[in-house]
Amino acid sequence: MKMKLYEFGPTRSIRVRWTLQELGVDFEPIRVNLLAGEHQCPEFLKINPAGKIPVLVDGDLVLTESVAIVLYLADKYSHKGLTPTDLNERAQVNRWLLFAATELEQPLWRIARNTMLYPEEQRLPADVVPASQEFKAMASVLEEHMQRRQFIVGDNVTVADFVLAYTLDWANEDQLLDDCPQLLAYMKRMYGRPKAPARIAEAFAAITP
Repeated sequence: MKMKLYEFGPTRSIRVRWTLQELGVDFEPIRVNLLAGEHQCPEFLKINPAGKIPVLVDGDLVLTESVAIVLYLADKYSHKGLTPTDLNERAQVNRWLLFAATELEQPLWRIARNTMLYPEEQRLPADVVPASQEFKAMASVLEEHMQRRQFIVGDNVTVADFVLAYTLDWANEDQLLDDCPQLLAYMKRMYGRPKAPARIAEAFAAITP
């Protein structure tokens, strides 16, 4: 039975699609149109009561949260090498995955909510500047880490690279990487991989009427 990936365009489901494509796993993509409110329909809420994507269904397993999903896939297909076997390197993969989710994503979400996602009357424009500053401060940490590195951890690509490259592409859409040449070069290298998915701008263009 094929895995099912519930996804939509430019969202964090890109991370899961990227992992599946790199692994060469045959899966069934199921588009959940957020713009049409399909994530709030009763059928989808039975799958994920939080009403969010991505969702991976693998037999009896229903898994949400993009980072949890990519780790599951890397473990399930451990022979493909997308997660390290060395304990210290595995710890570093987890470190950078959590860094992406907490230190980088959170200010990006604040920017998105206060520029696009919230109804205009609920937006806090004054929060965009400090959120941008917080992101840039944390991006500088990753910029330093990537000096003379090809991948986030070790000498081979891991799921941390798919998560971080997507997150950096998101930041680049907000012009937040202008002072991070290492991160820009790294992101472009990652999206130049043969099995890389469409970038966020391309995915947005595909859903624009």
